Amino acid sequence: MKARIALAALLLAGAAAATKMDPVPVAAGGADAPGMTALDLRLKRLESELRCLVCQNQTLADSNADLADDLRREVRGLALAGKSDAEIKAYLVARYGDFVLYDPPLKAVTSVLWVGPFALLVGGTFVWWLVLRRRKRGAGVKAPAATTADKASETRARKLLDAEDDSPE
Repeated sequence: MKARIALAALLLAGAAAATKMDPVPVAAGGADAPGMTALDLRLKRLESELRCLVCQNQTLADSNADLADDLRREVRGLALAGKSDAEIKAYLVARYGDFVLYDPPLKAVTSVLWVGPFALLVGGTFVWWLVLRRRKRGAGVKAPAATTADKASETRARKLLDAEDDSPE
């Protein structure tokens, strides 16, 4: 049974990894790739500088999401309208924010994107250090032995406990 589950998981993992791959043209020696126009090369370069808003860890050129297709069509339309790369980026940043850029500039607004991971790492290390320090302190401290105020109270408590043990339920 476990072997069947492992096989099914392996097959599903393989199916999940299978995606449609478009061949990426490579310009050899500065010459255009066969079949690629200057506009297509410009769009590919521009799409590699923009982030897919759905995938977030992929460029617009690498993403297969529907929103990425829409954004690629929008970028193509702006390029055909005669907009420069800087104008296209400015339009997308005005519409979607700096997050649409795959390499956002360092500003007060985007500082969290740049500094956040390092701050989390330092904070986590500090918390880990505190926990280890408290463990060391706790290991050296022994619990105080229970003491009774007087022997009469202890004797009375023992009698009450013994009386409960002897009583039928």
